[in-house]
Amino acid sequence: MITGAEERILAIDVGAGTQDILVYEPGVSVENSVQMVVPSQTVVVGRRIRRATAERRDVFLAGNLMGGGASVRAMQAHLDAGLRVYATPLAAKTIRDDLEQVRAMGVLLADEPPKGAALVQARDIDLEAIGGALAAFEVALPARYAVAVQDHGECFGCSQRKFRFQMWEQFLRQGGRLVDLAYTDPPAYLTRLRAVQADLPGAVVMDTAGAAIWGALQDEAVAARQAEGVIVVNVGNGHTVGALVQGERVWGLFEHHTGRMTTAKLGDYVERLRQGTLTNAEVFNDGGHGCQVQEGYSRADGFDFVAFTGPNRRLADGLGYYPATPYGDMMIAGCFGLVAAVQAIGESLRHVL
Repeated sequence: MITGAEERILAIDVGAGTQDILVYEPGVSVENSVQMVVPSQTVVVGRRIRRATAERRDVFLAGNLMGGGASVRAMQAHLDAGLRVYATPLAAKTIRDDLEQVRAMGVLLADEPPKGAALVQARDIDLEAIGGALAAFEVALPARYAVAVQDHGECFGCSQRKFRFQMWEQFLRQGGRLVDLAYTDPPAYLTRLRAVQADLPGAVVMDTAGAAIWGALQDEAVAARQAEGVIVVNVGNGHTVGALVQGERVWGLFEHHTGRMTTAKLGDYVERLRQGTLTNAEVFNDGGHGCQVQEGYSRADGFDFVAFTGPNRRLADGLGYYPATPYGDMMIAGCFGLVAAVQAIGESLRHVL
């Protein structure tokens, strides 16, 4: 549970449709903290590109790399309308890691905006906009940041699904410690996390799946069963993740695409994850990312309790799982997870020092 920190924290959980924002205030109950749910930057950027399309203006994409989704779909529609898209090499990585693939789509790489082109700034976090919204209510921006985005990792000539799950496998092999889901210095291949840190120096960053797992554990009923072992399921807009969590360790997990999930499949996957019989090949061959359970995992008497969260949580209806609602608010569970992770990192550093 969030136990109190010595500084204010701006926690932002960036999804495909929304960015969920929490201003954590020491000495203020979490329920009374400032909270916002607003469109994610990929949605905002997509809208700006569509406006340029309607105005029949070329687009120049500048700024940093960010999440794709709605913004990339808007760029493709812009090109299909016979208009040009220019982008700096860095911003172009929003579209694809491989810039040759970006060029093949028809995007023109440039360092300066052509005359008359609509300038669109790319970045996952628009701190100026968030600061302006808070200022309207006499709330100052915190100096500490914690941000979650979904990062597939940069890879060339390989399966992004395999590459992403290899990162999960590495996490599990290295002990599956919950605190290791959060980064103060992410590896070079986590380019989206590093882009967030470039815009927000000093930010603690993590993948949205990790933030959701941490967030569900902030629910008192889930936390009460954590020592004996719980299964946490996050049914996100893009990905569904199920994790075996015991104490401060993740023993195994699966990750699939929510669009290929059904209620029956989710129930089957969760039960076979619990039993340790769900295979990596099965999930991958179904279009998902994979499944891995570490050697030493024991079903024993634990892992009977299943908690779920996420915007597509209705897929879990009828399965008898517990709806995790940390501090009475499922929508910003990832933000609660981010704050808890920041505190856990602080505790780890204090033990080291």
